[in-house]
Amino acid sequence: MINYFIYKIILNLIDKCKSIKYYLNNMIKGVNEININEWLKNNSNDISDKLIEINFNEISDNHISGFGMKKQVYELIESLKEALYPHIYETNDTDVRFLHTIVQNKITDNALRLNYILEQVFFSLSDKKNNDLKQCYQNAAAKADEITMDFIDYLPKLREILSTDIVAAYKGDPAALNFEDVVISYPCIEAITVYRIAHELWLKNVPLIPRIMTEFAHSHTGIDIHPGAKIGKYFFIDHGTGVVIGETCVIGENVKLYQGVTLGAKSFETDDDGTLLRVKRHPNIEDNVVIYSGATILGGDTTIGHNSIIGGNVWLTKSVPPYSKVYNSTPFPIIKAEEKKNDI
Repeated sequence: MINYFIYKIILNLIDKCKSIKYYLNNMIKGVNEININEWLKNNSNDISDKLIEINFNEISDNHISGFGMKKQVYELIESLKEALYPHIYETNDTDVRFLHTIVQNKITDNALRLNYILEQVFFSLSDKKNNDLKQCYQNAAAKADEITMDFIDYLPKLREILSTDIVAAYKGDPAALNFEDVVISYPCIEAITVYRIAHELWLKNVPLIPRIMTEFAHSHTGIDIHPGAKIGKYFFIDHGTGVVIGETCVIGENVKLYQGVTLGAKSFETDDDGTLLRVKRHPNIEDNVVIYSGATILGGDTTIGHNSIIGGNVWLTKSVPPYSKVYNSTPFPIIKAEEKKNDI
């Protein structure tokens, strides 16, 4: 009986301890809530002003980026991929009998998305201080319409070029099972697809949008291709991670790069005021060249002649003639083999 009463006392003490703990937690929580509310009331306005001021110091006077611009471009990329590769990127169940209608709808969707983004960009860039706003909008809309129609009309040609890149990947990698395997799983195809989309817009002098596109691909694949680079057909990047291709780089046809290749600039020329000059800074890679992993080729006056092979980890800042083989001297690794110890 005594043991039973002791047992009940212990249980009551435990319950009371739980109640005290719960009360203290609620009391502390209540104090914190009061403190946070008061603190936010006194400080959030000032913090917001500071953040907005910092952002507006970094944004151009025309506010070209707009609200949600980055997200709109990302969505456009995904929609364009669904039109270019409907059997791969289409998210809904697709009956092949309705494929034509599905692609046609995607084309319409892409045209409207692109047109809306371009209108925003060109209207932001217009001289609204010295021109009627209605006229500014009409000019922006007309320019957006022209570029949109030209770009959408170019899609079949763009897809034909991408087919050559798929062929190059399939023929250049013995691990590739078939074309579909390449399109579905190879990061280089995604990076090159986005690059070729962005490059076409770059050629039409569309600001900002091409860079958002290629940086989107860069973040997804680890392959950094500037939209201003000129790249020929049958282009393949094996593995891909860490590849960098600069803005003024010119690459011929049937070129193969491996991971970690940099086609970059030696240094940046400046004018008397220290402003960077927009001159050719990146190398030329002629047809039928293979560049192995980790190679770095720098300089706008550097040309890799056609049918050349550049070995892994090579550093080049000067041109090489056609049919060259460039490689580092073979290192001499030190190998120490320990004698096998007898088990005891």
